[in-house]
Amino acid sequence: MPRVTFRVNGEETTLEVEDDRTLLWVLRNQLHLKGTKEGCGSGECGACTVLMKGKAVNACLVLAMEAEGQEITTIEGVGTEGQLHPIQASFVKHGAIQCGFCTPGMIISAKALLDENPCPTEEEIRLAMVGNLCRCTGYEKIVQAIQAVAEENATKP
Repeated sequence: MPRVTFRVNGEETTLEVEDDRTLLWVLRNQLHLKGTKEGCGSGECGACTVLMKGKAVNACLVLAMEAEGQEITTIEGVGTEGQLHPIQASFVKHGAIQCGFCTPGMIISAKALLDENPCPTEEEIRLAMVGNLCRCTGYEKIVQAIQAVAEENATKP
């Protein structure tokens, strides 16, 4: 069985992986990182969004072998023990979490956006989040939570 080596949330890992396994399957079943959710399995819902080389990708569409040598960040790698990342804290503060199923993917997509563009407009936020589906919130509170972090970024020196 082929081996793949990559970094997940800052830790290097080497695994034996079947050729047809997705990054999502490996994260959930071999590394037991359950925060990355499987929704549609076809790249339509965004529940499985992770960062790969700092870019938001649907882990259900990435073969695990494609992660060779890459840096992967899952929701478990956002924030630290006992300290929420500002995006996570803003989602809580603004009530942007309902059932929570889509939340990890939403937060990862928001992080990718804010890492690239710390002060996006509302239109840019909505465009960046278009690949993440939520059946509970209507998106307004999600957009407000991201806007709040962007506003905080705008006031930083």
